[in-house]
Amino acid sequence: MEEREKEKIYSKRVRAGKRTYFFDVKSTRANDYYLTITESRRHPQGDGFTYEKHKMFIYKEDFDKFIEALRGTVDHIKNELMPDVDFSQFNQREEFDDFNSDLKWD
Repeated sequence: MEEREKEKIYSKRVRAGKRTYFFDVKSTRANDYYLTITESRRHPQGDGFTYEKHKMFIYKEDFDKFIEALRGTVDHIKNELMPDVDFSQFNQREEFDDFNSDLKWD
């Protein structure tokens, strides 16, 4: 594996229940950059867990189209399909989950 592939250029993790999303910036050999979005789902197996992963690659020429489509879709859900839902309640739960994820249980 090339040294460049081992280096983290930028990474952001979003925990969502049994799912975790990873937003990672990677580089090509030509020093171009792209985004990978990985969904990791945890499943119980025996005494432990197994992880199922799905990955998407978003390239620079598609960044604006991708963001526009995502923003438009989320806005449609929030404003047209679920206008009475207080979505800020989910942000508070996320902050609580992040706090608890740092705790070590014996």
